[in-house]
Amino acid sequence: MKKNLKKILAVLAVSGTFAGYVFSQKNNDVVVSNSKVTDSVPITSATPAATVSVSQPKPVIAPVSKSRPVGAFTDGTYTGVVSDAFYGNIQVQAIIRNGALADVVFLQYPNDRNHSVEINNYAMPLLKSEAVTAQSANVDTISGASASSQAFVQSLQSALNQAKV
Repeated sequence: MKKNLKKILAVLAVSGTFAGYVFSQKNNDVVVSNSKVTDSVPITSATPAATVSVSQPKPVIAPVSKSRPVGAFTDGTYTGVVSDAFYGNIQVQAIIRNGALADVVFLQYPNDRNHSVEINNYAMPLLKSEAVTAQSANVDTISGASASSQAFVQSLQSALNQAKV
């Protein structure tokens, strides 16, 4: 009997902790409504098996309508700062359509040396594609083009900061 009581108390403690966690979560983007779910938890002992039904809330997530634009940015063209890429400068423009980063245009990039041209011809399309996919300046550094990658991130981030809703 004492073992059964301990198991019942453990189940209730876990259920109570879960319920407290669910109710403590506050998020402006979702509404949590509670519907009851009954789970059967078998309890074993030396006496015949017993089952305890535990009722706990189950979160149901529903979207909340907002009055702001669909995307994270305001539509337009935003020019980033000029950033030093060691062998030259990088400056980009972020083009925002429907609240999303639609394109990145390179205004300046190191192109006065053959090696710089080769590196940037390889790196620029990758950086641009990754930024549009990520919808941010949080992109991976391109191997062999680390200075250009870092300068790209700085310029693009400054453009996106201007475009934030």
